Formats: sequence, structure tokens, C-alpha cells
Amino acid sequence: MADRGRGAARGARGVGGNFKGRHGGPQGSQPTMEKPKREAILDLSKYVNERIRVKFTGGREVTGILKGYDQLLNLVLDEVEEEILEPEPHTRSLGLAVLRGPTITLLSPVDGSEEIANPFNTQE
Repeated sequence: MADRGRGAARGARGVGGNFKGRHGGPQGSQPTMEKPKREAILDLSKYVNERIRVKFTGGREVTGILKGYDQLLNLVLDEVEEEILEPEPHTRSLGLAVLRGPTITLLSPVDGSEEIANPFNTQE
């Protein structure tokens, strides 16, 4: 390829030793700053081996026994049952399942929670 007066040939960057990286600093000499360890938003340790209810984006809903979790809110549930509402309400047994954290919208314990009538629903 002909040199058109655009500077050094390809691959010859940094030959003089003064080359700065794309972000302005010398390459390789930046001090490494350690990021603080990311902590989970929720403390799920009190729910391990307890039955929980999980709702997902898209409306799916499952209940199961929490066996494990990580900082991204990925969950491992045992004895999982999916509650299917359409075309008719019934449950489907899934066994052991891994639930992806980014798809979870609601997480609640099953014990101690009960469904109540909606006080804002007007009876016509």
C-alpha cells in the first residue's frame, strides 16, 4: 500500500515510546483500583429451606423450597410447582429448578402470607 503522508505505517504505533492508549494515559502503567465487593440487595439467607413464591416478567408464577442463591438473585428451588391460570387453573410439578435472577419481579415467603379481598375493587 502506498504511503500517502498520513504518518507511520500500520503497526508502527508506539515505536517512539510516547504512545498513549485510547483513553489518554500511558498503557499498562495505570494503578489498579479494586472494586468493592458487590453485596446482594436482599438477604435471602433467612429463607433457605423455606417455601417461597416467585413471580416472573411475563406473569409466570412458581412456588418451591429455596436451596441456594447468588448475588445476581439466581435461585435454586426444589419441589417447584408452577401455577398455571389459563385456560383453567391448575399446577404443574417441575421438581428442581434454577431460576434466573434478571427475570424475577417478585419474591415472597409462602408461610405467613394470605390472599385478601381487594378493597379497591368495586362490586357492581
